[in-house]
Amino acid sequence: MRRGLFITGTDTGVGKTIVTAALAMILREAGADVGVMKPVATGCVRRREGLVSEDAELLAKAADVPEPLAEISPIRLAEPLAPTVAAARARLTLDLAPMWAAWRRLRSAHDIMLVEGIGGLLCPVTPKESVADLAKVFGLPLLVVARTVLGTINHTALTVEAARARGLRVAGIVINRYHPDSVDLAETTNPDEVQRLTGVDVLGLVPEDPKTDFRAGVVGEDVLAAVRQLPLKKLLA
Repeated sequence: MRRGLFITGTDTGVGKTIVTAALAMILREAGADVGVMKPVATGCVRRREGLVSEDAELLAKAADVPEPLAEISPIRLAEPLAPTVAAARARLTLDLAPMWAAWRRLRSAHDIMLVEGIGGLLCPVTPKESVADLAKVFGLPLLVVARTVLGTINHTALTVEAARARGLRVAGIVINRYHPDSVDLAETTNPDEVQRLTGVDVLGLVPEDPKTDFRAGVVGEDVLAAVRQLPLKKLLA
């Protein structure tokens, strides 16, 4: 198995895509051959070429990869819902075979793979398979992206516990959308308590960056500076 990370989150909307894109940009700038994948995406937009994942667009731009978006994100659904619900409402039965075929091609083409999951680990992809089940087949260590606010201790601990129960290795935790100039007591104490409770290193605090523009494909310098401080060699060893 080549090197890489499976980026998951404690919830949807926690900022997995921005963290993954920043990782891809930094690795590419360092000369690494990095590939990206968003295997399953919902809330996709309809363009002339069909449904397009905006997450996949950002990742492809960040990594500057040649592969088409349809390969980077093989399973795409229109409604912003759990994949099982979005598929049922579209009267589709999801076939994961194209996803695994794309994964085999991408991992053979790149030295490092960054795979971003959808939602959290227990988000259902098919009636019988969750994101955690897919992560186990991908075989990459997990990087967990968590929120800063009150409640994140419970969400993050549950995510780590669910991962370990399924034999997944959690390589580290990143606290995203940190507000260094206006943190409250919970945000100040949460990182240490998350690390103590889970036994997993909180590797960094990624700030909220107003210069990050998701749809324009721009990752702000404050985000990039924080992600550059992560121990990437250790994560990708």
